[in-house]
Amino acid sequence: MTPISPTGPVADPRSGEPGSPDEAYTVKVDHVTKRYGDNTVVDDLSFAVGPGLVTGFLGPNGSGKSTTMKIVLDLAAANLGRATIGGHRYRELDDPARTVGAMIESDAFHPGRSGRNHLRILADATGIPYSRVDEMLEQVGLAGAANRKAGGYSLGMRQRLGLAAALMGEPAVLILDEPGNGLDPQGIRTLRDLLRSHAAQGGTVFVSSHLLSEMEHLADDVVVINRGRLVTHGSLAELQQSAALVRTADPGRLAAELERAGATTEGRGLDGLVVRGMALEEIGERAFAAGTALHELSPHAGSLEELFLEWTDGSPGDEEVGR
Repeated sequence: MTPISPTGPVADPRSGEPGSPDEAYTVKVDHVTKRYGDNTVVDDLSFAVGPGLVTGFLGPNGSGKSTTMKIVLDLAAANLGRATIGGHRYRELDDPARTVGAMIESDAFHPGRSGRNHLRILADATGIPYSRVDEMLEQVGLAGAANRKAGGYSLGMRQRLGLAAALMGEPAVLILDEPGNGLDPQGIRTLRDLLRSHAAQGGTVFVSSHLLSEMEHLADDVVVINRGRLVTHGSLAELQQSAALVRTADPGRLAAELERAGATTEGRGLDGLVVRGMALEEIGERAFAAGTALHELSPHAGSLEELFLEWTDGSPGDEEVGR
């Protein structure tokens, strides 16, 4: 990928507002609602994804992730709100193939064509030189299977072909729906390195995945939705540190006191609590006021899986209509 050099005044890329580093690379979802009949799949959803970061898109199955990505790419129409890339709808972009690389379906190819011919057709349609075809096949590890019919590819190979197609135009923005499905550990590592390199060069990476352990290694930011609504959005490192571990001889009494003050608590062992939504200082002050002695009070970095289950209440969600 040609290095990307964002220009303009520096601001928080999550804001999506003027002053973000190169707004041309900012993906913004603005109060988007999508309904299929009586079923609301995306419900007044707003967030922005900026350059220089890998942003993970998380939610239970059927939470609206794929539909949201399709709306961003103009593959589905929102009932309310709008989604833009650099302030423009996808269909309004001057050169979409060189601006946005997308992978939404793992089988978006003719099964009777070889992997190489599939990419050549894309190159013809977008004015991309044929030299990029073999370059991409090599980069994603499909050079040895380039002349085989894509219909005979394994799931992992189809994912690699989709990724090669997304990267053909050297786009600044990547929007990828579950790109790690079917990849072996080496393929996952290659994908991670590629996406982190793209972001490090100033690109925007917006990627959904149900592989939470991998997302923990990959993502700088996360956007979490449940039943079509935003649950949280921010730095993964900060979100993981937004809890405290408390140990006391009477955790039940302390939990009741903290929950009355608006915190959420979760028992850990016989004497422990994980407390969220309250600063360490306030936990200590409330414990002192309640006459509860603390044996430990420290920051608690929860795993992404632990946080995800809390954010979504362990909800599997409904099946997504029109996925």
